Amino acid sequence: MKKEAVVVAAVAGAAAVCAAAAAADVLVRRRRQSRRREKARAIADAFQRKCATPMVKLQKLAEAMADEMHAGLSLNGGSKLKMLVSYVDNLPTGDEKGLFYALDLGGTNFRVMRVVLGGQEERVVKQESVEVSIPPHVMTATSDELFDFIAQALKIFVDTEGEDMRLSPGRQRELGFTFSFPVNQTSISSGNLIKWTKGFSIDDTVGQDVVAHLTKAMERFGVDMRVAALVNDTIGTLAGGRYNNPAVIAAVILGTGTNAAYVERANAIPKMQGVVPKSGEMVINMEWGSFHSPHLPLTEYDKALDIESLNPGDQVSLTFSFPSSHFKIDLIIV
Repeated sequence: MKKEAVVVAAVAGAAAVCAAAAAADVLVRRRRQSRRREKARAIADAFQRKCATPMVKLQKLAEAMADEMHAGLSLNGGSKLKMLVSYVDNLPTGDEKGLFYALDLGGTNFRVMRVVLGGQEERVVKQESVEVSIPPHVMTATSDELFDFIAQALKIFVDTEGEDMRLSPGRQRELGFTFSFPVNQTSISSGNLIKWTKGFSIDDTVGQDVVAHLTKAMERFGVDMRVAALVNDTIGTLAGGRYNNPAVIAAVILGTGTNAAYVERANAIPKMQGVVPKSGEMVINMEWGSFHSPHLPLTEYDKALDIESLNPGDQVSLTFSFPSSHFKIDLIIV
């Protein structure tokens, strides 16, 4: 019995030692976690202080942006905000009917969609889409390589049309081309690339009509389709919003980059030449990623990211922090 008691005592002692060791290990881990939380909190607090934009500064920032908007509407190149005329003077009403195609190129992926619209009664009858990743080497290759890659994927998608999504005889497919890069529009279906952003760098496309490049690529791959409209992704978002709600007047993109588009009075755009559209309105692509003001704080993180980007000094993010909360905001919307 004594031996058994000794064994039991030894086991109990070993268990106590193990329990004590485990408790000590838990305590050490908790202390480390606590120190990590304190360090993270200190970094977040410092970041918040450096980004602080009280209401007085926000008001000055809004005034600076309004001044830049007026300057950009008056003269091409007269502002940090490009305020590009889109040639879109009418937005969807919800009455649209038929089969339509869409191509959205705005980052490392592009998306192709076809949709059947049924007017006010049926709205979107059917839609199908596919997303394609662009290989990194294509993003820095040549115009032909990029647009051939897109046209090939477009052909594969068109070839999968079902009987319920075919055009009536004699009608050509129409494509809405969403091109999410700065473009000087020359018409509703043409525009010259100002510069690449978002990791793209293809010199022979800059200054060229991107619709012409896409059209030639589609011809090379036998795609029977014409580009009916060239729009920025922000304008596409605005059109989608108006399709569902006639009161929508502005749209904002928060993605790889940030931008805004809105409906402006045509007579408030001095730089727009020619006949004023019957609607009396024009959609403006602000390209507000280029906006910067001395009232806008930039942290060391912003500067480091900018230096390592393909276009240092351009498209600097708008980051604000408020005393009552801490978050990133990239928009001003009505």
